[in-house]
Amino acid sequence: MNKTNIHIILPNTKRYKLFVLMFVLWISTTHYGYSQQMTEPHESAKTKLQLELEIQQKILMEQGKEIENLKRLIKNQYAKIDQQTTNTDPNKNAPSKKNKVTSKKNSNVSSVINKPVGKAPPKTATRIDVSAIPKLSTNISGVLTKTGTLIIEPGIGYAYTDTNRVFLDAYSFLPAVVVGVIDLREIKRHTVIGTIGTRYGLTDRWEVDLKLSYIGRNDSQRSRPISVGVSEDAIFTASGSDMGDVEVSTRYQLNSGVGGGAIYVFNLVATIPTGTSPFDVEYVESTPGAVFPTELPTGSGYYSVQPSLTAIYATDPGVLFGNISYGNNLDSDEDVGKVDPGDSLGFSFGLGLSLNERTSMSLSYSHKHVLKSKIDDVKINGSELDIGQLIIGYSFNNSKRTNLNLSLNIGVTDDAPAIRLNFRIPIIF
Repeated sequence: MNKTNIHIILPNTKRYKLFVLMFVLWISTTHYGYSQQMTEPHESAKTKLQLELEIQQKILMEQGKEIENLKRLIKNQYAKIDQQTTNTDPNKNAPSKKNKVTSKKNSNVSSVINKPVGKAPPKTATRIDVSAIPKLSTNISGVLTKTGTLIIEPGIGYAYTDTNRVFLDAYSFLPAVVVGVIDLREIKRHTVIGTIGTRYGLTDRWEVDLKLSYIGRNDSQRSRPISVGVSEDAIFTASGSDMGDVEVSTRYQLNSGVGGGAIYVFNLVATIPTGTSPFDVEYVESTPGAVFPTELPTGSGYYSVQPSLTAIYATDPGVLFGNISYGNNLDSDEDVGKVDPGDSLGFSFGLGLSLNERTSMSLSYSHKHVLKSKIDDVKINGSELDIGQLIIGYSFNNSKRTNLNLSLNIGVTDDAPAIRLNFRIPIIF
């Protein structure tokens, strides 16, 4: 079998048309492929955007659920508050008032949430820090010590007295006629007192106190007996130093001060005559009618018991305080006879003011009236005394264990020392 080759021969015009057709087909095919390549990345970006939107939608749905939960909690809180208001309100049978309160709470969410919920804590006993209060007298401090706390309080004091006195050792049988000695005397007295005190708290409302003292005195006296014709002044100087009287005291807080009222403290002080007694001092006569002691006493010479009551009231930023006392001075048998020193009545009041957390000041007044002394039940004229003092106190909290207390006493009556300065350092153990 013979192979036959068939050749189709086209005219030039038809060849040209065929070539154009093939070129058009190639161009259209190439454009379609390119458009497919450009469309594929655009569709992938669109898919990513849809995924991101779906994620955000899920997040919003979760947040919406959380908001619904918060609303539910707030409604439950409203229900609890309404129930507590209904239980505590004495007018709970008035429904219109209750609905009015509920509508106000629903309109202001933040104000309701910020209000306290539940019952207030029980009131506790008030404990007032009165470290700024000076000693209400020579033995009343007005400060209570905590349970099991020991306080050692060293101190030093100085007192100065300048008086002019007229001493009568005479008999008057007419109002203008006096037979005997009339002595004009000027006395300048310097006294230094060193003390050491201890306080111990048996409970938060009961404490005991013991104080020892050492006293040094120096007197300068100028005297002129005008009724015996003496032309010159007699000047005499005497001094004395020895242990002073021992003081034992206790204090008890009567109430707790709940509700912001005043706190009352009962004080009891006993004095034991361990110092040099005035009845044991010898006297000399330098000139006729001028009698001077050879040694100065450092004690009272008799036992005494003094109960008192202190009231303390806190008013921010200060503390008001006051004290009333009665001193019973016991009789003593001496060479001159049975001596009754005379009882005393006293009072004091003042204000302690806190300047800052560590510093405070106080201002107070103290007055004591001493009744007339007696010898063998016979009253001694001129033995009645009035001792009034203006007291300025200052306290500084030096550390957690120590305070620095300074007080200045200014005498406002003739029988009181002209000035007295006390410095104390309470140390807590």
